[in-house]
Amino acid sequence: MSTDAAIDRFLEHGGLSPATRRSYGSDLRSLAAWLERVGLDLDDVDTRVLAEYVGELGRGPRRLAPASIARRLAAIRACLRFTFGPARVPDAALAPRRSKRLPEAPKETEIASLLELVEGDAPLALRNRALLELLYSCGLRTAEAVGLDLGDVDFERETVHVHGKGGKDRVVPLGEEAAQGVAHYLRDGRPKLARGAVDALFVSARGRRLDTSTLRRLVRNPHRLRHSFATHLLEGGADLRTIQELLGHSSLSTTQIYSHVDARRLRSVYDRSHPRS
Repeated sequence: MSTDAAIDRFLEHGGLSPATRRSYGSDLRSLAAWLERVGLDLDDVDTRVLAEYVGELGRGPRRLAPASIARRLAAIRACLRFTFGPARVPDAALAPRRSKRLPEAPKETEIASLLELVEGDAPLALRNRALLELLYSCGLRTAEAVGLDLGDVDFERETVHVHGKGGKDRVVPLGEEAAQGVAHYLRDGRPKLARGAVDALFVSARGRRLDTSTLRRLVRNPHRLRHSFATHLLEGGADLRTIQELLGHSSLSTTQIYSHVDARRLRSVYDRSHPRS
């Protein structure tokens, strides 16, 4: 099987989300072009070849950032695993070390100010308020928020059924403020926006499912609300394992970027509680 054919097969049948398919497609086409230049095929990719490719990506005026190189490696390894099996995936740590600096999370006062900007009784204002309340209250990713259906919000149990990355679903608590915002939107906003039988919870002005680009126009970096969700829970006493489950992280190591918050909280508790602190 040619390199291009193997990549096409992986992108079509690898169980990827549309967004992941687009980003992986771009990354893998770049690999295919490089392999062609050096006279190799996908079947030739081993630790040595991959290390040479990573070195190429990290050199020159157009060198990639460590995070971009790590994403390309993830795409390549996923394609190799799908095409040839797990035994053919190089397991050497080849990506440059990335800084685990956490984006600054908005404080509670900033979030309150942000929500004040979407006050109003117009249908779009009610939708925007409910959407932002859910992002912060439930720690949702952007795609998870716009992917919610009407049946995913359970007001009786006060939960939200979230369809996460990689087909991993989870159930998160629905906060009181978010519940009120969503209920208000469903009662007075959504009926004026929806056209026909649309299952989407959040719909556009044309009655279609809202997309992530609309959300990014509403908030420059909506992912900061997810960071605030985790940070404020930790500052309030939640443990990292609970935060991991609520965020939908498959590994605790991903959640440990918040460990500096947890350490600061523990120090505060120690100083306040220990007789010889």
